[in-house]
Amino acid sequence: MPPERVNPAGLAPPTGFSHAVVATGSRVVFLAGQTALDGDGKVTGETLPEQFEKALGNLLTALAAAGGTPADLARVTVYATDVAEYRSCAAELGRVWRRLAGRDYPAMAVVQVVRLWDETARVELDGFAVLP
Repeated sequence: MPPERVNPAGLAPPTGFSHAVVATGSRVVFLAGQTALDGDGKVTGETLPEQFEKALGNLLTALAAAGGTPADLARVTVYATDVAEYRSCAAELGRVWRRLAGRDYPAMAVVQVVRLWDETARVELDGFAVLP
């Protein structure tokens, strides 16, 4: 059974996330933070949307290797080095998300950080999924 997305009428309508996710399953997969690292360990992409696409792809690759799909994601946290830039790119980032992960949005948060482990990284995603 896929996770249930809960978006109460009393809260602002969610855009690109769900207010709550109710998940029942037999396995919980914790996903480490993923940046835009390629297979050689180098950050790829100059722009935030390019790095977001690679980081999300890396997160989904790890999830798939554990037997999950994007619909199994219960929670994702996005760490951005510039939230104003993230907001200005939100429409493009949303298109990337929908292309790679679909429209079953997890509970999400975006947090601004001073910097990430990889100095040239602009965005990192982590999260967890519940597999049936």
